[in-house]
Amino acid sequence: MNQFESLLIPIWVMVVALSGLAIGLLAKGADRILLARLQRRIGPPLLQPFFDVAKLMRKHSMVPEGSFAALFLYLPAAGVCAMAVALALVPVPGWYQPPAALGDMLVLLYLLAVPAVVIMLSGSVSGSTFGAIGFSREMSMMLAYEGPLLLVLLSVAIHVGVAQGGVICLSLTEIIAWQQVNGSLVTNPWLWPALLAFLSVIPANLGVPPFDVPEAESELLEGPLLEYSGPALAMFKLMSTLKSVVVFSLAVVLFWPGALSGIAALAAHLLKCLVLFLLARALLRASVGRMRIDQAFLFYFKWPELLGVLSLALVLLGSLRG
Repeated sequence: MNQFESLLIPIWVMVVALSGLAIGLLAKGADRILLARLQRRIGPPLLQPFFDVAKLMRKHSMVPEGSFAALFLYLPAAGVCAMAVALALVPVPGWYQPPAALGDMLVLLYLLAVPAVVIMLSGSVSGSTFGAIGFSREMSMMLAYEGPLLLVLLSVAIHVGVAQGGVICLSLTEIIAWQQVNGSLVTNPWLWPALLAFLSVIPANLGVPPFDVPEAESELLEGPLLEYSGPALAMFKLMSTLKSVVVFSLAVVLFWPGALSGIAALAAHLLKCLVLFLLARALLRASVGRMRIDQAFLFYFKWPELLGVLSLALVLLGSLRG
């Protein structure tokens, strides 16, 4: 990679991040409208998430006494940057292929853990008791869902890698190309446990009810985010938006990329992401109450972990038989 290409990468990441933010905020607006309709309310306008972020950006960020001011103010921006790079790592089948210099699925796995770490550190440096409790809950949830997520990614990577004649494939671009030739993994029964495990991990990874225990409004008053306001709070909202786009795009890429090209491929990808977004957020929030932290922790150590282990075992068994 020459010097000119290395200079273009930050610009490319910024363009992808801004596009992802626009799409994610629109999806959140649609999600709030659907939730309101399910609860027989009128709900906010579609562009309300844009208005919320713009309003917060015009306000002043208050720094609580006893907090570590520098970390308190700049940690949310670090989370946004991490999710911007993560989004640039996720290809759109038939439309967008990330530069190889950005990294592979292993880098993406590390980046997906950054928002949880940012939330934990933010709650810790805020000096708030609720933030400290939210810190411990976020850490517990992260320990619970990271295991199944890793098992899912390993299952897909080993399955495609062995099918290509190797051992493991960590390139999302190659995983997409293999599925476009051999069929989507969503139709492969060997990987159905991995698909179910990934879908079950999404709500906890994004902090969606019933797994929003680290920021439970009725218990912790937003927990780690309680002391945040103004642009710093807006950064958290943008980080959450970008992470939603990354996670749902990754779900489509891993299991159902499709074989279209051009604008049709982009439209199909966005439609699949939107359907998953609405199912995993609005319908889940409207139908299920919040779990306690012990219930959520045990749920992930029991069912998604079991599904992930089962999927990995099936993939390894299939590779040995092949």
